[in-house]
Amino acid sequence: MVEEDEDEDTSFSSAAGLATPTSPATTRRLHSARTSDLDLRSRLPSRLQLNENSNLLAFADGNRNYTSVPNTATRIPSRANSILIPKNHHRSGSLGVRLASALGFDQSRRSSRGEAGLAESKVSLFTDERVWYDQFTSTDWVHDSIADAFRLRDLKSRKDFRGRLYAWFDGAQGWILVAIIGCITACFAYFITVTETSIFDLKEGYCTGHWLLNKQRCCYGEEECSRWRSWGQRMNFEGAGRNWVDFIGYVVFVVLFAVAACLLTLLTKTEIPSNYSLTTLDENLAAVPKPKEDSDYPDFNGTGGTGVTYDRTPAPSTVYYPAAGSGVAEVKVILSGFVVHGYLGVKTLVVKTLAVILSLAAGLSLGKEGPYVHIATCVGNIACRLFSKYNHNDGKRREVLSAAAASGVGVAFGAPIGGVLFSLEEVSYYFPPKTLFRTFFCCIVAALSLKFLNPYGTGKIVIFEVRYVTDWKFFEIFVFILLGVLSGALGALFIKASAIWAKTFRRIPAIKRWPVLEVALVALITGLISFWNRYTKIAVTELLFELASPCEVDTPSGLCPTSGDQIPGILRELGIAFVIKSFLTTITFGIKVPAGIYVPSMVVGGFLGRIVGHGVQYLVHSYPGASVWGECAADGGLESCVTPGVYALVAAGATMCGVTRLSVTLAVILFELTGSLDHVLPFSLAVLVAKWTADAVEPLSIYDLLTDMNSYPLLDNKLRPVFTADLGDITPAVRSHRVIDISNSALVPAPLLRRKLEHLHNLGELDGGLPVLQHGVLVGLIPAPDLEFALDKLEDEEGSLCLMAQNARWHDAEDEDDHESDPTDFTPYIDPAPIALDIHSPMDLVFQCFVKLGLRYVCVLRNGQYAGMVHKKSFVKYVKELEHSGET
Repeated sequence: MVEEDEDEDTSFSSAAGLATPTSPATTRRLHSARTSDLDLRSRLPSRLQLNENSNLLAFADGNRNYTSVPNTATRIPSRANSILIPKNHHRSGSLGVRLASALGFDQSRRSSRGEAGLAESKVSLFTDERVWYDQFTSTDWVHDSIADAFRLRDLKSRKDFRGRLYAWFDGAQGWILVAIIGCITACFAYFITVTETSIFDLKEGYCTGHWLLNKQRCCYGEEECSRWRSWGQRMNFEGAGRNWVDFIGYVVFVVLFAVAACLLTLLTKTEIPSNYSLTTLDENLAAVPKPKEDSDYPDFNGTGGTGVTYDRTPAPSTVYYPAAGSGVAEVKVILSGFVVHGYLGVKTLVVKTLAVILSLAAGLSLGKEGPYVHIATCVGNIACRLFSKYNHNDGKRREVLSAAAASGVGVAFGAPIGGVLFSLEEVSYYFPPKTLFRTFFCCIVAALSLKFLNPYGTGKIVIFEVRYVTDWKFFEIFVFILLGVLSGALGALFIKASAIWAKTFRRIPAIKRWPVLEVALVALITGLISFWNRYTKIAVTELLFELASPCEVDTPSGLCPTSGDQIPGILRELGIAFVIKSFLTTITFGIKVPAGIYVPSMVVGGFLGRIVGHGVQYLVHSYPGASVWGECAADGGLESCVTPGVYALVAAGATMCGVTRLSVTLAVILFELTGSLDHVLPFSLAVLVAKWTADAVEPLSIYDLLTDMNSYPLLDNKLRPVFTADLGDITPAVRSHRVIDISNSALVPAPLLRRKLEHLHNLGELDGGLPVLQHGVLVGLIPAPDLEFALDKLEDEEGSLCLMAQNARWHDAEDEDDHESDPTDFTPYIDPAPIALDIHSPMDLVFQCFVKLGLRYVCVLRNGQYAGMVHKKSFVKYVKELEHSGET
């Protein structure tokens, strides 16, 4: 097949030679066709009408809908079906052009400064009509960084008052934007909290004075409240009949709220064409990785390449729901440079906000903290449209999205510092120092706004606040270490149990086909089990507060025993609730409703910690003279020596660490919840031990597992693989259909370029590229999205010859000023200096290039000659296979 392709290229080259002038070199100017890098202000797109169907990090054709992404395994016949921007796209009248005009930067002025020659000699990576990112491709970090550098250089070159004013406003845009994001995020948090708490108690009854009031606000702490009526009282039942009516009403409302939340979530259904190498885009651990098509890349297990054939039969499209799950894993992938259109759009924001209210009101074993991260990131993405500086630059946009994600955690836990650390530790891929300060500012603004709104009616911003008056004793440090081990193992086992449940139950055909059926079943089980146990019936945040609270004087019996004889009964109740909550949390994670795992995992850990705490308390009470706790006061009461609430909160944080592998963030969040410096050491020690234990039991966190199973092209910048090979071992062979050879002629037929482009698309490399070779030497590279855009602009594609040489131009020098851009001149789209490494380069260098530079691909050279190209997705596959083989 390779020989046939080479013959085909030769025949096309011959045809090109017949169509070209007799002496192309003498009729074209021998200078770079690249445009000036100083003309960057005209390289960015104009403002479009944006809505929830707009590109996440780019612009798309307004006629295109995300639910019908074209399957690029077949030829795209026209511009109307292309996923790129329309060809009449320009920046006339945009803010950047008006700013440039105000600053006085025009072509004549630059020429008068003598910079025209310098501009001719430099290479610009930007075209007049910027080609933005396709669905499920990776961001070009290098381009965005250079674009922003040129923008700043032009902006700061004016030294007059107006120039300084514009420069000052440009610097203030980031602060204004994150302040707006913080305020809006707090408003969403307030709306969700107030609405959810108002309808949560409808499962048990209603307030006769005002049906929107929950039981607490209706009764104001009264034990016997005549204003609150249960459904059994409403139906005038007495005795056992009233309890059964209350039970039926509770189950009906649980199922009703859960199904409504699921139906809302299903409104965000999105289909992915079969050529995208993704499994799913929500938290479904039952997803089966799609089989890879045969490609040019070698088998990393050493069996060699598989050729260039591939199955053209389209596979079924993959379906995902952006509003389902917590969205933290997807936000992490997006911040790493992965483009997912619509995942942070207006529709997703509205649907997820309403659906998370219903899912919380249903009383399912889930939390709102994870969805808060997704909602805040949606707010940040939409707010970026206010300023073109962030709207038109994906690298800058991701800095804002990092701050927005942090504000989500800040308002969820009432912990602004914890939010900053969460963004730094968990979701952010690129986090420069200035982003750290702006993230902190965003979290502070969100916290202040939430305090002003006062959603909990307590004047506090934390979901709950506990204060411990007694310090911990030295002997307890060994118990805290034990809690760290148990909680870390519990978190790791939860990940394994969730995966097993998903791979068995969720692969039942009926469950897989109708997600609402699974939600209804889970809600039914939750209602049937939770009603009879007080600790599984209340909201998860209220339950966590009760588990972590210390017992005060005259506290009624419950979790606070007044004598040692009551402790065994409490342990029995806690044990039953621990088993029920663990089971419900396992089967709930991954259903098609907005659901977080943070607080549910903390609740499960809280039960474990409270059990251990009461156990230690019982030992101290039973053996008061033991030398181990001899420092405890003999007559100070049960909590004078041991406070079970401390154990509960320590185990809660450690269990969450075992599930998510957050460490410093959790320690700070726990400190902000308690405000106790005395207990920072127990919190930190348990979290450290839990992380070590969880890593030993299950190396991947719950979000790493989702990222791995969904086949996201994500290289973890915290990972450091151990490589035993070099770059040449994963470099595919050079094939004619993957390169553009201009050795014989600088003119290449457009149909040949279209076929090469379709081959890249069939291999799933929508963000790939075609190297341009001249006598085996790499002279440039044209990215696949840019090539598709250029081909779509051609009026007569079948008969067009495209200029691919960097050192040739069609027109004479005297006609240059009057010449309009020629659509067959593809040189503006060619990168004349693609990043290339020698074939013997160590894999550690390749890893650093992909991680630190954010490259899409790396060209490979052997003795100065082109030897192949390694795509980022191929390198990710290689690293993943190393992980699975245990070599890392």
